[in-house]
Amino acid sequence: MLRILLADDHAVVRQGVKQILAETFALATFGEAQNMHELLELVGSERWDIVVLDLTMPGGNGLEALKQIKQDHPQLPVLILSMFPEDQYAVRTIIAGAAGYLNKESAPEELVQAIRKVLRGGEYISASVAEELVLHARHEDDQPLHKHLSDREYQVLCLIASGKEVKEISTELSLSAKTISTYRARLLIKMNMNTNAELTYYAIQKGLV
Repeated sequence: MLRILLADDHAVVRQGVKQILAETFALATFGEAQNMHELLELVGSERWDIVVLDLTMPGGNGLEALKQIKQDHPQLPVLILSMFPEDQYAVRTIIAGAAGYLNKESAPEELVQAIRKVLRGGEYISASVAEELVLHARHEDDQPLHKHLSDREYQVLCLIASGKEVKEISTELSLSAKTISTYRARLLIKMNMNTNAELTYYAIQKGLV
């Protein structure tokens, strides 16, 4: 029996994905996680054939959760289903071990196609994600400044640009305020900037927030 774990903090999204997949995979059973704690607890305590993971949920960061899942359960495929456009997180998640990346605006048929391919042991790479991977490989030196940030630095950049203070960011990422300040200092140096206002302007111009 096929076991699918859906991780998303919005009940409507989980229900919609479940309905789409149940029409194709009639014998499938579903588990649901609405935050990172529930996700990691379910992954660690039960057997799953695939995880469909949103990147933004309470209790942590989806990218870090993906890395932990792949470290603890390297054979468990994880398909990312995110609101973020492919050019923001697709390459980072694929490098971290995701079996595929889909935007939530994708057609239901594409989600089913992705699930089928991943369950067969493959990876689902859409045309737009493939293009991002090619650009990353061929023109790394010519990439925008934010492409050279580490995953944590990139997360901090996006959160700062969203108007969040260091204390709020530290709570969301489960890190100390001192650590967040260190990441902020590093990304300012890498991007040759001095203030949060500059970071925010850059993020808005690049469509990161």
